[in-house]
Amino acid sequence: MLDTVTVPSLRQTGQGRRLAARLRTFGVLPLLLVLLAVALIGSLAMGRYSIGLPDLAATLLPSIFPASAGSDAATFATVVYQVRLPRVLAAVIIGAALAGAGTAYQGVFRNPMVSPDILGASAGAGFGAALAILLSLPGAGVQLFAFAFGIGAVAISWLVSMRFGRGNGVAVVLILSGMVVSTLFTSFLSMTKFVADPDSKLPAITFWLMGSLASVSPRDTLLVGIPVLVCGIPLLLLRWRLNVLSLGEEEARALGVDTRRLRLLVIVLATVMTASSIAVCGMVGWVGLKIPHLSRMLVGPEHGRLLPVALVLGGLYLLLIDDLARNLTSVEIPLGILTSLVGAPFFLWLMAKGRKTWA
Repeated sequence: MLDTVTVPSLRQTGQGRRLAARLRTFGVLPLLLVLLAVALIGSLAMGRYSIGLPDLAATLLPSIFPASAGSDAATFATVVYQVRLPRVLAAVIIGAALAGAGTAYQGVFRNPMVSPDILGASAGAGFGAALAILLSLPGAGVQLFAFAFGIGAVAISWLVSMRFGRGNGVAVVLILSGMVVSTLFTSFLSMTKFVADPDSKLPAITFWLMGSLASVSPRDTLLVGIPVLVCGIPLLLLRWRLNVLSLGEEEARALGVDTRRLRLLVIVLATVMTASSIAVCGMVGWVGLKIPHLSRMLVGPEHGRLLPVALVLGGLYLLLIDDLARNLTSVEIPLGILTSLVGAPFFLWLMAKGRKTWA
């Protein structure tokens, strides 16, 4: 009699927890989407050349909202479509890409301190961009070099780990390989800066390394949007398998998962998203490290809920940071400076709360 009562009650308790988790997720994700939509509209309206909401609506939807009397429709269209809309969309795409890549990396390595640049993507991309600037290549060449060297750095880390890692130690060796490769490309970057012309090339390299969306064009938005979309959709489809990887090598293999192949696939998808983002906006830190933590605090560690929330929250976060960068002072502040200023105190706050687990 006791068993017939206890077992259903436990099952109902488990179902109730799952239902509560789903309700919490469905409540958080729509709220973030609404906030993102509001932030998008506000970002298009604010700037050095202010555009009122009626004029913005008439510019975006001229067939529905007529232009107000005396408004300069041509100027508004140029500002919105050629300057602000590409930049706003790029900020959302890059923020989502870095946050999604960070979430995937933390799930693969089961480590809350892992970020998208752990395998050398950022260091490789930084050296590639600096080398392109040193060679006086155009903007497209700088982006291509940054993307190629970012991918190449991660490929080197993977090959080294496959050569020296065995069994359950592959993930640890991969992280150590990434640290070595990052140090190597950072040294190459320092050497490039040392030989660069201090009057022209060195300031350009330094500014690129600080990160910015000031020169983003519609072409740049497409260049980052296409690879992020192509890699982000498979990553979303694989989010349930990230839960299996988080159980550990032996448990995942016991469930029939090819951990080596799955880890390689997730790393490739996350690395392409990271490298394409860095190639467009430069070095922007802390997004892929901080946003997964915030998302985990909102919806928990289960990747089926965590990854979509991280993508939306990452896009919203970088959009707001970019708004601060271009409106806070008379001179635009590099993104990397603001993300660091916000990210470092956040982790100090986590340490003060004494969070010893990342679940």
